[in-house]
Amino acid sequence: MSEKLLSIIIPSYNEEHNLRKLLPYLISYSGKNTEIIIADTIKSTDQTDVICEKNNVRRIVSKFCSRAEQMNFGAQQAKGDILYFLHADTYPPISFEEDIRSTLAEDYDFGIFSYKFDSDHPLLKMNAKFTKRKGLFVGGGDQSIFMEPSTFNKIGKFDPAYCIMEDFRLFHTANKMGLSYKIVPNDVTVSARKYEKNSYLRVNLSNLVAFSMYHLGMKPSSIKKAYSYLLK
Repeated sequence: MSEKLLSIIIPSYNEEHNLRKLLPYLISYSGKNTEIIIADTIKSTDQTDVICEKNNVRRIVSKFCSRAEQMNFGAQQAKGDILYFLHADTYPPISFEEDIRSTLAEDYDFGIFSYKFDSDHPLLKMNAKFTKRKGLFVGGGDQSIFMEPSTFNKIGKFDPAYCIMEDFRLFHTANKMGLSYKIVPNDVTVSARKYEKNSYLRVNLSNLVAFSMYHLGMKPSSIKKAYSYLLK
């Protein structure tokens, strides 16, 4: 497993600010058997292309502006034996490569990480605790899911119909199929900017509404509309 190529796939839409810091970080803690792919969208208007060129990172451009479509496109273009889907504002632990490889070597079908916020706010610390054990709210994109391409294809990839909660949809589908997974107890660091901009209560309320609507089988477009209304 240690010799297999790892493909890190990062969906991007005007993420220049985050990529300026994230790419050097990933490169610093990546080995020779890792490739980084920025799955950008044709609608980006910033200098993501310049940042990628400066860091010698591969950038591909999707005609869609949808994280699900962009990550599927990234997976299609990836050369790796392992796919790792990461958000542009999320920093994996420095041992992420070893964590990913060892998890899959233990014969788990896929894995996710627990996370912490880049904030010492006590309520955010409480939120992060829910990502350390299996439960209803586990499996969101901030936990950065990883698996082999054969597993990704078996699940059916990211559902393009989901303009929101696409990561949770993939995770939920894999769970329903009975695939085994591990929560790696080594935190990725997630940005708290959404909470700082809105408020702890407003973000948690919007998350609860989105999860409830999802489990009630409501349309992704309706979920996104409600979520966006609650988060200004």
